[in-house]
Amino acid sequence: MTTKRLISWNVNGLRAAHKKGLLAWIADDNPDILCIQETKANEDQLPDEVREIPGYKAYFASAERKGYSGVAIYSKTEPLSVSKGFGINEFDSEGRTLIADFGEFLLFCVYFPNGKRSQERLDYKMRFYEAILGVIDQMVDAGRNVIICGDVNTAHKEIDLARPKENEKVSGFLPMEREWQDKLLSHGHLDTLRMFNQDPGQYSYWDTFTRARDRNVGWRIDYFYVNAALSEKVKNAYILADVMGSDHCPIGIDLELTQ
Repeated sequence: MTTKRLISWNVNGLRAAHKKGLLAWIADDNPDILCIQETKANEDQLPDEVREIPGYKAYFASAERKGYSGVAIYSKTEPLSVSKGFGINEFDSEGRTLIADFGEFLLFCVYFPNGKRSQERLDYKMRFYEAILGVIDQMVDAGRNVIICGDVNTAHKEIDLARPKENEKVSGFLPMEREWQDKLLSHGHLDTLRMFNQDPGQYSYWDTFTRARDRNVGWRIDYFYVNAALSEKVKNAYILADVMGSDHCPIGIDLELTQ
């Protein structure tokens, strides 16, 4: 048996994170798999040292719109296959999903849409939620173990944000958004952090304009979910709240695997 460290981080721009010391952090943290959201870059816009990190295979899904959205996976182990998106152009054109097949599990690295800008974007977010859950269900029904990680852009319960009452009518904590997370869990998936940690004040995102991080007035909108069959292999789950460089911090799990 071997324990793998999986990290997920919305870096709020991969080039910006690089300038803030991302590569030094990767060398120090040494994750086995690193899932990045909001790269805000096409692969050809990245410096060589970010596109090809020694010891890692790198995979990117970019939005058609320049400087927007985008996800990446860096992995020490080469996956059997990697899919960009899940076959629905409305969502795949925004570069929001990478699905990597590691044999023992399928890894979904996802930058879920933000619904705050307009009703249209909220509707888009809800359509995305339903569509990706359909794909996840399909994989589990076919006997696969799945890990879903990334910026979900919704805090699930009142414990998951500092000011729930003030945000009940704000996208990111709307009842219908939170109901989707209930639905995901009811389909047999687990919120890994809550397997190990029931404490309040566990946040992964803070508004930069109000210096909310200094006061820990945050939101937990970044998650690692696993299906029930895989959950016994999750040995720890954590938030790396001391890691700077973005308005989000990294989150992670330790996974016990046979190889």
